[in-house]
Amino acid sequence: MASLFSRKRDLIYLLFFCIHIPVIFLVDTFPLWPTSIRPDFMQDIRTFYITTYQDRFFTQPPSWFMLYVWLELLYHVPLSLWAIGAILRDDPRLPIHLIVFATVTAITTSTCIADYMSWTSFSSTQKVELGKLYVPYLALSIFMGVDMYARLTSKLSRGLTTAEKKAI
Repeated sequence: MASLFSRKRDLIYLLFFCIHIPVIFLVDTFPLWPTSIRPDFMQDIRTFYITTYQDRFFTQPPSWFMLYVWLELLYHVPLSLWAIGAILRDDPRLPIHLIVFATVTAITTSTCIADYMSWTSFSSTQKVELGKLYVPYLALSIFMGVDMYARLTSKLSRGLTTAEKKAI
């Protein structure tokens, strides 16, 4: 097992997942929290976010957006918690789980980007500001997906014949 510090990409993924979990609970799943137990500081974070970015997904969400919120709670949270431990122990199953995570994340983030790019009431500057949040998330998911695909291909090709390797 290689040291985590020698696995630079895994270190980036670990940092991402450690940040991703609190963001899911404090920002993304805000509408799912019952108001009776929602801490006041979460409303402050949401107000700041909406004031800063005018992100309509948080003020006038399309019907499909709540599906993505639930997906974060029911899939991203458990996967992220598992991924932190898996990265730390260099779990051989990590690539298969993260290629799925990366694909789901790339699709949902791309959908959001395509949608906000069509908002005619938003200026180019406002869209660029939203892009500063969404595009890095998309870039990381694409990078992760390509990385996990390469890892899986490498693992799978170790046991293949030369002809089978050429077919990949």
